[in-house]
Amino acid sequence: MHYNVFMKIINLIENTEGNPSCAFEHGLSFYIETSKHKVLLDLGQTDNSIKNARALGVDLKAVDTVVLSHGHYDHSGGIMAFSRINDKADIFMQESAGGQQYADDGRLAVGDRYRYIGIDRDILKLPQVKLLSGDHVIDDELELFTIKSRTHMLPFTNKRLLIKTEEGFIPDDFIHEHFLVVKDKNLVVLMSGCAHNGILSILDAYKEKYGGLPDVVVSGFHLMMKRDYRENELEEIRAIAEELKSYKAKFYTCHCTGVPAFDEMKRIMGDQLEYVHSGEEIKKRYIVD
Repeated sequence: MHYNVFMKIINLIENTEGNPSCAFEHGLSFYIETSKHKVLLDLGQTDNSIKNARALGVDLKAVDTVVLSHGHYDHSGGIMAFSRINDKADIFMQESAGGQQYADDGRLAVGDRYRYIGIDRDILKLPQVKLLSGDHVIDDELELFTIKSRTHMLPFTNKRLLIKTEEGFIPDDFIHEHFLVVKDKNLVVLMSGCAHNGILSILDAYKEKYGGLPDVVVSGFHLMMKRDYRENELEEIRAIAEELKSYKAKFYTCHCTGVPAFDEMKRIMGDQLEYVHSGEEIKKRYIVD
């Protein structure tokens, strides 16, 4: 049996200019509409994701589910503003997403070297927040899974990301990151915020849990640098692209991938990889068996 599936996936904000009626900034938010649900994955760095939603005609009062992909400010900054518009939608996050996430800005940093990049602590006080510890099934359309063990190295860009403990700073283990699986009829979409655990490890974890692969993957790849890439870093980007090319899935990326890394991957992956800019919709009719 064949189904024509018109799942709606709209980017509400990311780093690059797209829809001229929408703001763009460092951060990420997606709106997903299925047969049963209206979902938000992340809510950007500020309330600009909410302003963009209005400009795009997305009714945030109708949203029933919010997923915070991981515990960073540029994905959670609009949650408090959203909660004043909609206090009914469940907000799912890993319990560890409320931890002490920091970035090391280096010895030449202006101000403190170690910068807090975690979520607004008031988010944890919201009654609609559902704190999880590992995988979670919401219903037959939506579920969340986590990484149990990585099969590949962490992206090189993670080296400056830390957790603050009583003993000092330690490398972030990214247990606060989880991944959204959206099923509508026979179409399966895997959505990730930044893929801090590495997109290849995430896909391996998906295969182990579900016994197959998603039809579509929407994710940042966390490969962005503020300086020119070294040759070994370019080699890592190319190796990721080569492995992704071996999958049948269609990939959409944005935000923390960075445009230079995307361009490098695009040369290898061709039409299998697309960039989604701020305010743009992933427009595709999926015909699946």
